[in-house]
Amino acid sequence: MSRVIDKVDVICEHKSDGNVIPMRFRLMNEDGSYEAYTIKGYRQLYHKETYTTPDGVYVCSKDIVFECRVLILDMYRTIRLYFDKDKVSWKIAI
Repeated sequence: MSRVIDKVDVICEHKSDGNVIPMRFRLMNEDGSYEAYTIKGYRQLYHKETYTTPDGVYVCSKDIVFECRVLILDMYRTIRLYFDKDKVSWKIAI
């Protein structure tokens, strides 16, 4: 199971049609300093019902889930970003 971080800083683009595009995110490391990561590619996962993701995150139809490709330590990894529209907050599963 993935590790889920409930609060993450995300830089995203809000398009005029209401779509959100994640571009970068940053996490605090063990030393207390921030590490920033650029999203190299993404896809939005669409579901119409309420469900629990493989990461153990409970989402409903109003939440937005992204699967993103990120370069970490010279390796591409897939992470999931969760955007809660009501709370205007992001979670990440790594």
